[in-house]
Amino acid sequence: AAAAEKAKGKKEAGVKDTGPTGSFDNLKLEGAKEGAVVTRFPPEPSGYMHIGHVKAALLNNYYARSYKGKLILRFDDTNPSKEKVEYVDNIMEDLKTLGIHHDELRYTSDWFPKIEELAWQIIKSGKAYVDNTPVDKMREMRGEGIESPHRANSIEKNCEMFQSMLDGTPEGIECCLRAKIDMQNPNKCMRDPVLYRCNLTPHHRVGTKYKAYPTYDFACPVVDSLEGVTHALRTNEYHDRNPMFHWVLEALDIRRVCIEDFSRLNLQYTLLSKRKLQWFVDTGRVPGWFDPRFPTVQGMMRRGLTVDALKEFILGQGASKNVNLMEWEKVWATNRKYLDPVVPRHTAVTTTDAAPPVPFLLKDGPATVETKNVPKHKKNDSVGTKVTSYLNRILLDQVDAAACEKDEEVTLMDWGNAIVEEIVKNDAGLVTELRGRLNLAGSVKTTKKKLTWLADIPEIVQLELIEYDYLITKKSLSEDDVFEECLNPVTMHHTRAIGDANLAQLKKGDKLQLERKGFFICDDPDASPKVLFYIPDGHTKKPGNF
Repeated sequence: AAAAEKAKGKKEAGVKDTGPTGSFDNLKLEGAKEGAVVTRFPPEPSGYMHIGHVKAALLNNYYARSYKGKLILRFDDTNPSKEKVEYVDNIMEDLKTLGIHHDELRYTSDWFPKIEELAWQIIKSGKAYVDNTPVDKMREMRGEGIESPHRANSIEKNCEMFQSMLDGTPEGIECCLRAKIDMQNPNKCMRDPVLYRCNLTPHHRVGTKYKAYPTYDFACPVVDSLEGVTHALRTNEYHDRNPMFHWVLEALDIRRVCIEDFSRLNLQYTLLSKRKLQWFVDTGRVPGWFDPRFPTVQGMMRRGLTVDALKEFILGQGASKNVNLMEWEKVWATNRKYLDPVVPRHTAVTTTDAAPPVPFLLKDGPATVETKNVPKHKKNDSVGTKVTSYLNRILLDQVDAAACEKDEEVTLMDWGNAIVEEIVKNDAGLVTELRGRLNLAGSVKTTKKKLTWLADIPEIVQLELIEYDYLITKKSLSEDDVFEECLNPVTMHHTRAIGDANLAQLKKGDKLQLERKGFFICDDPDASPKVLFYIPDGHTKKPGNF
């Protein structure tokens, strides 16, 4: 009954039923009307999209589509020191990957002339002043509620100083434009925040045309209003700045915009600060924003996360305002649901200098190679077939061979049973060879050990299995934590292996399951050995233990 009532309410509000959507509809848009809702996704092009941005993008897209409205993609490019065309291009590519298609593409920089005009307006109305107080001192004064002497500037003086900012003069670049609100406001965001500041770094779109740029707190409400945005969906980390948003619109007497808050997505052992992620890139700890250890769209996809699993996880979080610290295990468990029914199964045997593969000599096995076409997936014929080779000399994982006992009957997966008649060890006690015979008539139900194996043939494929770990060692960093002191010393684990001959046909991005080892994605099929990344599946395991 409750579900029916909920569906009826959506229908009356003109919301289109878009199928399974998780719980995004728990955020009610004030005054929303079908065909009139305009949302925006406004990333700053100062890094690649990460999982937190994905939630914002999906949420804005969801409401634009549900109400048959419009989604604006707007790059908030007001800080030339951090922004690059590279980031713009990759954010656009990531949105395509996610299946999010905007109706309009905009840049805040398109509005710089109009924003500057409105800055003059707010100065001349006496609602803003120019201040040359040093940044650290200003921060201290705002914290203590102490007014700047420049708060009492005349309008003429403010106009003169603002022009020097726009000209980028030596005096001007020491100044900023501040809103004149209330230095005693208990909400410190309202204590005369900065509206404009100087930056002489060339802008990625407009070059050196401007010497001063609007802050996010000024540009965002202005551009939202001018572009016809009806609902600004923002994470609740901005909640204390919402009064500032409304103040700007009222001070300029321009169209109001409704703000809707939703909770930021937080994940354990994960940094979502672009500044901190950039530090890992700048210090060479990762090769780029596409690194599989990064929570970026490209990093997650490269590690084997599917778009459908990412969407399902995000939608499952809904638009709640409650702040939660989520576990990556839930993300990867969701991903497993999408991989398990469709990825092909293959076989690999690990190999190290200390623990090489162990030959198992089967005296009644085929003296020459015999082959058979078998399904790649026993429960899904559409995945296709592979060629399995059979021989009287097969290779086992060292750990499996070491676990075998004399005269024990074991199952060789996808072949049948065999009996271990002799175990050969070296002086160090390491198993170097097993000898025995087949017992294909034996029941696989009676054996305790089900072993993966490979025929010892020249066509076996050399593999490097890489498993990634978290970049930091704390589930959640507090404000007092220095993240550089919480770094995980080892974040990559390498394991050499040999795989069945079918793996020679792998292409970049192919996903597969190595029997008894887990899911993997092929990252570099042309390397020797071929590079496979382990895809977590939601279960806890010791890193590098295959």
